[in-house]
Amino acid sequence: MTNTILQVPMDKALKDRATLAAQRQGFSSLQEVMRVMATKLADEQVEFKLEEKTERISPKAEKRYAKMIADYKKHPEKWTEIKESGDFKKFMNLA
Repeated sequence: MTNTILQVPMDKALKDRATLAAQRQGFSSLQEVMRVMATKLADEQVEFKLEEKTERISPKAEKRYAKMIADYKKHPEKWTEIKESGDFKKFMNLA
């Protein structure tokens, strides 16, 4: 096997954070992650899609929303359905 070097310029802080993340996921180094990714990409075993990680709401907010949903199901007449922004402005007395 003939080795070559791939240089990827990046901020040192980014490299340090990525190295720690790689180690937390069981890799020995950031270089190992890059070799695994390059191998799988070359063999077309992976397809990369960049998606932002979605955060879960807090347990406190989850309880609050569950209570609101239960209240809506029990007393739908107390709630106002707003389908368009103009309706919202009217509801809020902004129009």
